[in-house]
Amino acid sequence: MFQVNFRKLILGSTSPYRRQLLERLHLPFDVVAPEVDETPLSNETPQQLASRLALSKAHAVAAQFPACVVIGSDQVAELDGQSLGKPGNHARATAQLQRMRGRTVIFQTAVAVVCQDTQFEQMDLAQVKVKFRELTDAEIEAYLLAETPYDCTGSAKSEGMGIALLESIDNDDPSALVGLPLIRTCRMIRAAGIKVL
Repeated sequence: MFQVNFRKLILGSTSPYRRQLLERLHLPFDVVAPEVDETPLSNETPQQLASRLALSKAHAVAAQFPACVVIGSDQVAELDGQSLGKPGNHARATAQLQRMRGRTVIFQTAVAVVCQDTQFEQMDLAQVKVKFRELTDAEIEAYLLAETPYDCTGSAKSEGMGIALLESIDNDDPSALVGLPLIRTCRMIRAAGIKVL
């Protein structure tokens, strides 16, 4: 049963993965694409980048809909202190997975909730440590051809076949690796006045 909330909820993201995750809560929400430059700043850490972009996306949408509660989120994969983005194509995805095999990658998943009218603003970051198996080139190629995860940070969909690439996942918010830490999101939208249950 849908709860009636005074304020409308908006997901400031074009990610189909985040939309699917938020749908788990059975809350009505709209989706608005945030117009944000995602270019990393000079000397910006992956953690800082994810946090800044999540907040920027929420603010960009909240500026258009000041009475609404807006969720912004961003995810950056970190290896050796460097940011790994979405590969975009097969060659870059292959290179990412070859670099990550046998290694632990930290997925920095930030979420921000903003309501301009009430001056509400909260941001949190979920860190997910993912250990990749010692993948062969053949396994990498077979996976990429099967799932084509070129729009995914880190070149793997853990909610799909990508789980077979992994040795372990260590986190405190199970949906964070897919792109939206729902435990943190629920806490923040409740604080912003959205009734979840």
